[in-house]
Amino acid sequence: MTPATTKTIELPIAGMTCAACSARLEKVLNRLPGVEAQVNLATEKARLRYTPDSVSLDELLAAVAKAGFSASLIGETSRAEAKARKAAEYKHELRVFLIAALLTLPLLAQMIPMLAGAHHVEWMPGWLQWLLATPVQFWAGKRFYTGAWNSLRGGGANMDVLVALGTSAAYFFSVAVLLFDLGGHVYFEASAAVVTLVRLGKLLEVRAKSRTSSAIEQLIGLQPRNAWVERNGEAVEIETARLQVGDVVRVRAGERVPVDGQVIDGASSLDESLLTGESLPVAKHAGDRVHAGSQNLDGLLRVQAESVGAQTQLMEIVRLTEAAQGSKAPIQQLADRISGIFVPAVIGIAVLTFLGWWLTSGELTLNTFTQSLIPAVAVLVIACPCALGLATPTAVMVGLGRGAQLGILVRSAEALERAEKLSLLALDKTGTLTEGRMALVAAEPAPGVDENELLRLAAALEQGSTHPLAIAVLDAAKTRGIAYPSVAGFENIGGQGVTGSVEGRALRLGTPEWLQDGANSVSGPHAAATWIVLADASGILGRLAFADRLRPTSKDAIARLQKLGIECVMLTGDHPDAAKAIAEQAGIKDWRARVKPQEKAAAVASLKAAGKVVGMAGDGVNDAPALASADVSFGMATGSDIALEAADITLMRSDLNNVADAVELSRAVMRKIRQNLFLAFFYNVLALPLAAAGLLNPVIAGAAMALSSVSVVSNALLLKRWRPK
Repeated sequence: MTPATTKTIELPIAGMTCAACSARLEKVLNRLPGVEAQVNLATEKARLRYTPDSVSLDELLAAVAKAGFSASLIGETSRAEAKARKAAEYKHELRVFLIAALLTLPLLAQMIPMLAGAHHVEWMPGWLQWLLATPVQFWAGKRFYTGAWNSLRGGGANMDVLVALGTSAAYFFSVAVLLFDLGGHVYFEASAAVVTLVRLGKLLEVRAKSRTSSAIEQLIGLQPRNAWVERNGEAVEIETARLQVGDVVRVRAGERVPVDGQVIDGASSLDESLLTGESLPVAKHAGDRVHAGSQNLDGLLRVQAESVGAQTQLMEIVRLTEAAQGSKAPIQQLADRISGIFVPAVIGIAVLTFLGWWLTSGELTLNTFTQSLIPAVAVLVIACPCALGLATPTAVMVGLGRGAQLGILVRSAEALERAEKLSLLALDKTGTLTEGRMALVAAEPAPGVDENELLRLAAALEQGSTHPLAIAVLDAAKTRGIAYPSVAGFENIGGQGVTGSVEGRALRLGTPEWLQDGANSVSGPHAAATWIVLADASGILGRLAFADRLRPTSKDAIARLQKLGIECVMLTGDHPDAAKAIAEQAGIKDWRARVKPQEKAAAVASLKAAGKVVGMAGDGVNDAPALASADVSFGMATGSDIALEAADITLMRSDLNNVADAVELSRAVMRKIRQNLFLAFFYNVLALPLAAAGLLNPVIAGAAMALSSVSVVSNALLLKRWRPK
């Protein structure tokens, strides 16, 4: 039987106002057959994994509508249109708030005599107060009634229910006092002020939330709008969106690269800092790969496009980061559970507050009714669960966006939370701790032979080979500026070496065994190196030793990780002598050699069985089993192939310092989440009893409620300033 296929989509959701909304919608969607849903209040999106055979897209949209919200397909509008829509929405919110504030300010002036002790002095006629308060209540406050109705119709209760109940109680009580001449105090200023302040809080929240995605907008902005493409030998400027694979584009000094591709002509230095976090410019020559978004600092480059538009590495980074921002950290589950029952509980507390005040007042009069109503209204107004719902996702959004700017791509909020608890890191050797390529580490010329001459002849012979050792010989000659002649009669002897004629001399270069040399039994610091021997008809001309060198940053990175309390273990399939040499250079005490890929996974599992939270850092290919076994895995960027899908956390620079950066980032984000949850819980734990005790005026409660969400988002925004230590 063929397993059912699943699809994953993201739906922008309109109409959510608090954590109760997102929790209720998530519950509604997860009830549908074959649906797994995550609803994020901060991003205002629902991420759905569903089985088309069990439920259709139309049914998903209908379920969202039935729950009291609206959804649209994310591909219906471009990013620019969505951004313009958000800007228009903000302007509308600002206009509504300003009009509501102008109408409310005269009503708040009524409170000045009250603050001076004259509690029943009203210098503004009641009918004028009613005229000012009514448009605020039903025009500016319309969204609360609409949201409350949709929420109740969908079988739940959200923040809008609290605001609508609280302000309506104060407003309609005041209308009754005015119409029936009951002689009591009217509270139009309370209802109008609460509506206005809550609108202000939402306005500030929208503005602050828009800033949480600024890192993504900055990455998207790296893609230039236009590019110079060669057509019939001439450079023509066209829109980047019209570029095709195979096009040759010219990138002038100061311009950004519009495509992923290969340099076919020219030399320059590129600033890749906003893609990889690497602060130093990177030299580029013919044959090197470049990526969209990099800035050309000096020379002219001709680049052949290999990936364009949405297929570039830059846009893949954006997609991965946005998907991670929409995921939930396990720590958020507590807030979700509480917010789901929070609003009904608050309504119950408000009713009990009213009854408690009224029934214990000694007499059931209009005056005691008024005195009992106000604390109940304050309870309803101050208990908004917005801050609780925003505490985790805002910190996750800002933190992951900041990580993307620094070349740290986190696949999910869950991986970020696990990284914070990391206690042991297993490390691959080749390409992770080391540079991943052979380099000359020693040269031993025979008596009477100069070292540079030895290298010159070896390079001349190796220019006909593509073997890694041949490339290492040529790199060493290039580094020393040694020019070498051509080779004639080149022949490759499989598994042994090469032969050829250089300047009329018959030369052989290969393994010590083949040339009957004793270099394979050498001891000392280069005992683990790979030796090759050069000889001519007269005998041995000298020996060259090659090894995979430790990255210059690895030793400091290991020291950093150990300082963070993380134990480091090296797992490698290499020879024990080579493993020991690298481990000692890096400062790693625990290392294991001759470990096969499947054995690496078993080693990680045994470390986890010992009670450790184990991470694995590797290249994402040979280390795939171990990466999958680890609690959290770090995929190192390798050459031109960046393994975006290989690990929980992908590091755009092949530098172990990036692992330490990722751990520090995870700890900073989790610290912010805990601070935000503390603020949200502490706010309600402190405020609800004060409101129930009659110590908070509804106006003060409204202001405090509005500022609670803003304080949580603002605290999360501090992560934008985060820097690795």
